[in-house]
Amino acid sequence: MLSVFSDEYFMKEAYKEAIIAFEEGEVPVGAVVVCQNRIIAKAHNQTERLNDSTAHAEMIALTSAFNHLGGKYLPDCSLYVTLEPCVMCAGASFWAQIVKLVYGASDPKRGFDRLSENILHPKTKVIPGIMESECRYLIDDFFRRVREK
Repeated sequence: MLSVFSDEYFMKEAYKEAIIAFEEGEVPVGAVVVCQNRIIAKAHNQTERLNDSTAHAEMIALTSAFNHLGGKYLPDCSLYVTLEPCVMCAGASFWAQIVKLVYGASDPKRGFDRLSENILHPKTKVIPGIMESECRYLIDDFFRRVREK
């Protein structure tokens, strides 16, 4: 049984957002922002819907969290995302001063770690691999279906 405040619990919530993206024909990535063990923002990729290459799940979730808290920093917040953030999203988390980044599947082609872990805020704790197999399967299934079309 999952603890209500476990990394797995919050990753399951991000995964639900990734499923929504998958069903909408978006690259299936979901994200949630957690503050004081409460989800304050959730989002999924919307690059196709919004015709905006920056409409990644992380960017939308961070913007929603800023609006929710009424500030431009999130130093008491954690970001949960189903896929390792790209450099843009990792940079945004740096500026947001996220305290913890938890992600599911790594992204060896476009993930931030490909360039440098130093792109994150020095106080950000990184926890990779939560629900990794489920997150990886969803991404792989999406791109397999795209190639079949």
